[in-house]
Amino acid sequence: MTEPTDRFINRAEQPEDQEDRSLRPSFLGEMIGQEQVKENLQILIEAAKMRSEALDHVLFYGPPGLGKTTLAHILANEMDVAIKVTSGPAIERAGDLAAILTNLHAGDILFIDEIHRLGRAVEEVLYPAMEDFSLDIVIGKGPAARSIRLKLPHFTVVGATTRLALVTAPLRARFGAVYRLDFYDQSSLIEIVQRGAGLLNVAYDQQGLVEIASRSRGTPRVALRMLRRVRDFAQVRADGQINGEVAQAALDLLNIDDQGLDDLDRRVLLCVIEKYDGGPVGLNTIAASVSEEPDTIMDVVEPYLMQLGFLERTSQGRMATRIAYDHLGLEFRNGNSQQKLF
Repeated sequence: MTEPTDRFINRAEQPEDQEDRSLRPSFLGEMIGQEQVKENLQILIEAAKMRSEALDHVLFYGPPGLGKTTLAHILANEMDVAIKVTSGPAIERAGDLAAILTNLHAGDILFIDEIHRLGRAVEEVLYPAMEDFSLDIVIGKGPAARSIRLKLPHFTVVGATTRLALVTAPLRARFGAVYRLDFYDQSSLIEIVQRGAGLLNVAYDQQGLVEIASRSRGTPRVALRMLRRVRDFAQVRADGQINGEVAQAALDLLNIDDQGLDDLDRRVLLCVIEKYDGGPVGLNTIAASVSEEPDTIMDVVEPYLMQLGFLERTSQGRMATRIAYDHLGLEFRNGNSQQKLF
């Protein structure tokens, strides 16, 4: 019989998601990069096992695509427990969360993606559940209403967010371990692409891996997505092997340049430079100018542009840097873009 929580917990996967899941590591020993986070998690896991306890609540934050969801599943595998997956927007009412919590077993992991988007009423139910492992239910209405406290098994909440500042202080304080995931370095990304190519049974050479890794924005999710698209290109336009020339041609066809910038990244930079003389300009103005949501610019575009040093975030707004002009082939003169150099 279908559990009542099915509509809140994501169980089904699309074919692309299933292939993506097959490329993800299942245990800490298989994961590449994020060494400090992995070491801390290893200690957390071993200590919980030694005490025969559930893991403490864990919160991961950082830009999208760096492995927050993957780490949640790794924790479940390492602890040999079940994991229930949901997201902040999917839990609309306090009763939705109560339905999920009452179906958890001892040691289970409840993974909440985009946890910063939980409603206030839902958070009020989550507080005692995380702190006291209890659930307060109000029965009846008016003067006859009474509150009943149900005990819950000890479980673990693993939260993920790209916007730590939007996680309320009371909720953040209930996580015993908070870890930031950073962009991956070039060597780690090459290892990730190499592992993915092996799992996909794709022939490759080292230069092909380097080409993909160098354009993957420091993000494993992007690197593996590019690997699949380059694999398609190699099978259709080449002999099926990914080498430097094939990878470059495939990624050029996708409008991804040698720094990993795609069409949206360049549109944002050109908007700041050409429409607003290099800035400063506000986020909402940029978003309106390129017909994108402000959250997309803030969460997807800005972190990588700032990592490259192409964009500065100031109190007055966003500003393009000299190296952004150089990358786009624009002349930097008194803060304004002049004619293109090519």
